[in-house]
Amino acid sequence: MKNKSKNEIIRVKAMCLFERDGKLFVSKNYDRAKKETFYRVIGGSVEFSETAEEAVRRELREELNLEIENLQFLTVVENIFTFEGEKGHEIIFLYKGDLSDKDIYKKESISYVEAGGKKLSAEWIKISDVLEERIKLYPPFDYKKFLN
Repeated sequence: MKNKSKNEIIRVKAMCLFERDGKLFVSKNYDRAKKETFYRVIGGSVEFSETAEEAVRRELREELNLEIENLQFLTVVENIFTFEGEKGHEIIFLYKGDLSDKDIYKKESISYVEAGGKKLSAEWIKISDVLEERIKLYPPFDYKKFLN
């Protein structure tokens, strides 16, 4: 078996959908290679010996200092993509839940620092913009059956 480069590894992720009044709480990102602003479901990598549920809870706690209530597993999504000119492949355990800090539901956005030190913002975007493809949400998926 040949050695795989860092980019040739399939990553396991856990992400969670959070809704508020017809809006979705997501991370805003930018791809310099594509010159594209996009949004991503909030979550991150599953670490060795950690369940996907534990991972999504840890990621929210570490990056956004938030806890999740009413966590419900939805489905598994496979995402093969290119970001910053590099190919990627991930298997995503997708959840839906509520944020325990109800003040977040009153804010339009919050800033945070990702594990790698990258500064990002989490924002509430209209679900209708996602479903009607006016906004790019990754991973690409038919969210209609899971969003109100």
